[in-house]
Amino acid sequence: MNNWYLLAAIPVFGLLVLVHEFGHFITAKWAGIRVEEFGLGFPPRLVGIRRRDQGGWEVVWFGGGQTEESAELDQKNTPFSGTSGGITAVNAPVSNHTLYSLNLLPIGGFVRMPGENGDMLDEQGHYDEQSFAAKSAGKRIIVLCAGVTMNVILAMVLFSIAYGLGEPVIPPVIGHVVANTPAAVAGLQSGDMILAVNGQSVGSFSDIQNIVQSALAADKESNPNAVLPIQLTLRHAGSTTIIHTTVNARLHPPAGQGAMGIDDSNVKVTFATYPIWQTPFRGVVHTYQVTHDFLGSIGQMVTGSVKPQLAGPVGIVKITGEVAQSVPSFGWWPILSLTAVLSLNLAIVNILPFPALDGGRILLILIELLRGGKRLKPEREGLINFIGMAILLTLMVVITISDITHWGG
Repeated sequence: MNNWYLLAAIPVFGLLVLVHEFGHFITAKWAGIRVEEFGLGFPPRLVGIRRRDQGGWEVVWFGGGQTEESAELDQKNTPFSGTSGGITAVNAPVSNHTLYSLNLLPIGGFVRMPGENGDMLDEQGHYDEQSFAAKSAGKRIIVLCAGVTMNVILAMVLFSIAYGLGEPVIPPVIGHVVANTPAAVAGLQSGDMILAVNGQSVGSFSDIQNIVQSALAADKESNPNAVLPIQLTLRHAGSTTIIHTTVNARLHPPAGQGAMGIDDSNVKVTFATYPIWQTPFRGVVHTYQVTHDFLGSIGQMVTGSVKPQLAGPVGIVKITGEVAQSVPSFGWWPILSLTAVLSLNLAIVNILPFPALDGGRILLILIELLRGGKRLKPEREGLINFIGMAILLTLMVVITISDITHWGG
């Protein structure tokens, strides 16, 4: 793979984070919450821009442009210490204008609001009226859900655009038959058009693979030499005669070979396009299907029926680079679809009821409602989120090490 394609991960990650945090940002503004900073990446800050109280804009370089109090506050707090940022100190200078910043560590983003851990802002225990903590439970839940919602909407939009530009389809044509395989024994040839597999019509080469794999998965035979008869309906290249044949597919094929011994090499990709009015509907349906499959996979991993397969930032960068390299051959569908899938993954993971994630913070608000509006102590809530973030960062380090170890695999 050309390593330059790895740079495609930058706009992909940037779009996912920007859309997620923009959801928090616009709902916080709607709820009357003061947003202190909207940052891409995690500190230290490289550059930021903010409107001046007296008019115009100021540029803040490398964490500069701060008062002594606010600089000390930034040293004590990070984007990890609240929903998307830290707390505001008592009597610290406050600007009603948001600082829009670009930060050094390109692994996320944040929207920093005061009072995210329910912090009291004066000796009487009163909340700053513009703080997150001062708002009703309903408004706080809306702000927390907004990032996830925006990621789901982004996935729908990207899938819709992908369908509009054209879905790449590899026709159900045999590109190559490997010698001494079940396909070769059955007389299959390069250029054969497969019309049906086990009585099911096929419209693409992936349909053939899916039907065969489903049939193999249903067979529990453990004998390494076991075979499974696969019924094919096909037509030789240049012929109109329909042929019915049986291929004794191998349940345990040799490494690098499929069950039947055919592949789609040298088969020209075609693009299926749809009317513009159909693409939004297809985008929504595809979003639902991907979400359903992803939730099903999580359930299987939790129950232990399948081995967990996780990828961290490094693994996703590699996958993104590989997908970006396929754009000249397969059009924009692969990269748009990957970005949409990553957006859905981000949404689903964030809504899980785990401390430090949006879902975990929503859970704390629901507990507050069950307690008749009695909130957890800020110190306790902060500790819960800190522990959750520590666990998540540890998991990310472990996954990253695994991704680096298997980079060339």
